[in-house]
Amino acid sequence: MGANGEAMSGCRIREIVERVGDKWSLQVIFHLGAGPMRFTGLKRSIDGVSQRMLTVALRGLERDGIVSRTMYPVIPPRVEYALTPLGATLLDAAGTLVSWADANLDEVDAARAAYDARAGATAG
Repeated sequence: MGANGEAMSGCRIREIVERVGDKWSLQVIFHLGAGPMRFTGLKRSIDGVSQRMLTVALRGLERDGIVSRTMYPVIPPRVEYALTPLGATLLDAAGTLVSWADANLDEVDAARAAYDARAGATAG
């Protein structure tokens, strides 16, 4: 493959990594690993996500074949989201990353505080 093909492939890879690696998509993948969920259940389980950002993440993941959306013909309408087989292949990676973040929150917070203190001392 020539340089142009490699550049195109790299660009496409970056698009996919940006999709699955953004903060809301990663959490959606992680939470859907437990099984199908309705929108409100997802919103409740993902701390800090707005309705709009959850909708954007779900649509992007659905477009990329990672999440499926099933609408049931009942009144009121019921919609469930689930990982597709392709999405399930991301579950281990997403779970590892989310678990790492959870386990290291305090250490990251301490590092940020120390950095900000140093940066503030040199700026003043």
